Amino acid sequence: MPRFHKPDTIFIILITALVAFGLIMLASASGPLAFQKFGSSFYFLKHQLIYLVIGVAAFVITAKIDYHKLDKLAWPFFILAALLLIAVFIPGVGASFGTSRSWVAVGSLFSFQPAEIMKLAFIMMSAHWLASHSGELNNWLGVIKFLAFPAVVAVLLILQPDIGTLIIFGAITLAMVFVANMSWKYLVTLLALGLGGLAAAIMSAPYRAKRFMTFLHPELDPQGIGYHINQALLAIGSGGIFGLGYGHSRQKYQYLPEVNADSIFAVIGEELGFIFVAIFVIFLFILLARGVKIAKRAPDALGRYLVIGIICWITVQSFVNIAAMVGLLPLTGVPLPFVSAGGTALVAGLAGVGIIVNVSRQTR
Repeated sequence: MPRFHKPDTIFIILITALVAFGLIMLASASGPLAFQKFGSSFYFLKHQLIYLVIGVAAFVITAKIDYHKLDKLAWPFFILAALLLIAVFIPGVGASFGTSRSWVAVGSLFSFQPAEIMKLAFIMMSAHWLASHSGELNNWLGVIKFLAFPAVVAVLLILQPDIGTLIIFGAITLAMVFVANMSWKYLVTLLALGLGGLAAAIMSAPYRAKRFMTFLHPELDPQGIGYHINQALLAIGSGGIFGLGYGHSRQKYQYLPEVNADSIFAVIGEELGFIFVAIFVIFLFILLARGVKIAKRAPDALGRYLVIGIICWITVQSFVNIAAMVGLLPLTGVPLPFVSAGGTALVAGLAGVGIIVNVSRQTR
C-alpha cells in the first residue's frame, strides 16, 4: 500500500503562479483582437476561465486518485486519444486552422485539439510500458516495440500536419527513454533518426522549407512569410529593459499574428521588458528543477517516468515557444503552456501537473 503525505507545496505554488500570470497577460494581450472579432475585450479571458474551472477539476481528480490506479487507464486513454487524432480527418468533424487540420468540432458548440489530449495519453502509455519493460531498451527488438507508440503519434501528426507538436513529442520520448537508461548507442541513433525525419518533413513541403529559410533570413520577406517573426522581434525589441508597461503593447493592435496564442510571449516582452522576461525564464528552470526533484524521489519507476514526461512536456514546449519568438528557432505554432489561450491545452496541462502532485504525495 502506498504511503501518502503532504504534496509538494512549492510545486503547487509555482503552477498556481504560472496560471495566474497567464490569465493576467491574456487579459492584456487578447483585448484588441477579442474586441475586433467578438465585440468584447474579455472574450478570450472569459473563455479561458471557463476551461480553467474544468482544468482545476481535472487537476483535483488526477492529484487525488493514486497514480497506480490511473495507470490502469493508460491503454484505453491512449486508444481514445488516437481515435480523436484520426477524427480530425473526417469531413464535418475535423476543422482546419491555417495549413493544419488539427481540430475536432462538436457541432457549433465548441472545438478541441486532440493533440493536446494525446500529449498526456502518450506520456501515461509510455510510462506504463517503460515501467514494466525498461530492461528491453538494451536491444533493438525492445526499442522497436516501444517506438510503436511514438510512431503512431508521429504519423498522425505529420498527416495533419503539425510539425511543432511533433517536435514536443520527440523531446518527451527522448527524455523518458533517457531516464529509463536506454543504451547510448540506441539513444544517439534515435536522435539522429528523429532529426533526419524532421529535416525530411520540412523539405517535403514548400511552405515549411520557405518558413525555415525565413528563420535563417527573416529580413528577406518582411511583408510575406517573414511578417510574423519580424513583428514578434519588433514587439520584444520595443520593450527594452523595463517594458512599455502592462497593457501598453502596440503590436497587439492588429500587427502581431496569433497575439492571444503562440505570440503572447512577444507581448510579455514588449509590455514587461527584458528583466521580467529573464525572471520568467528563470522561473521555468526552477519549475523544471522542482519536477526533476520530485521524479528523483518518486517511489517507483512508473512515478518517475510520469513526472519526467509531464515536466518535460511543459518546460520544453515553453522554451520552444520562447525560442521561436526571439528568432532562435523557426516558428513552430506551439503555444506557451498555461499562458497562451487554449482550453484543451489548459485542461490537459492541469490534469498532467495533477499527476505530478499525486506522485509528490508518495515521494520517499
